Amino acid sequence: MAAGDGDVKLGTLGSGSDSSSDGSSESPGGAGDTAEGGGWAAAALALLTGGGEMLLNVVLVALVLLGAYRLWVRWGRRGLGAGAGAGEESPAASLPRMKKRDFSLEQLRQYDGSHNPRILLAVNGKVFDVTKGSKFYGPAGPYGIFAGRDASRGLATFCLDKDALRDEYDDLSDLNAVQMESVREWEMQFKEKYDYVGRLLKPGEEPSEYTDEEDTKDHNKQD
Repeated sequence: MAAGDGDVKLGTLGSGSDSSSDGSSESPGGAGDTAEGGGWAAAALALLTGGGEMLLNVVLVALVLLGAYRLWVRWGRRGLGAGAGAGEESPAASLPRMKKRDFSLEQLRQYDGSHNPRILLAVNGKVFDVTKGSKFYGPAGPYGIFAGRDASRGLATFCLDKDALRDEYDDLSDLNAVQMESVREWEMQFKEKYDYVGRLLKPGEEPSEYTDEEDTKDHNKQD
């Protein structure tokens, strides 16, 4: 009995030990795996969440910097351009509007932009103030040859050489119908863009006397 009891007890203890051992080998091991898997998942989620926020912050900062750079390029360059042009005024802006009067060829030549900032030229017997187009008709402009001269023949024949200029009054009588039509078209274009200031006088022709009212009326029509 004692031995049996001992055997039973030993068997019971043994079985309990086995079940306890099995339980200890299974239960703690399963909990560890679960805890370990949950920890990895939580760590991965935290990493993804934190990484996503970091990436979003980086993108936002990059967009802000790009916008600031574009603003600097746009307004900074304008500011530099304004600074470079500060104190510089175009000849047309600094000159008062010319009163209406007529010109002889000799008088017209005084307004070639070299000694006088005002630039005049004649087309089909009409004199125009082209000072605001000085980049074209000034001494260094591509059409500077016409400044202070009668440009009718050169415009009609599309010639920019001195051969298109006459030192004497040019009545254009040798031009054909197509060329004369071209002269009239040029005259209309100049009327639309520049101030008409008077007539180009023929030899011996007396200049007209223009009143302030006529002068103002003509300028208002052009405006």
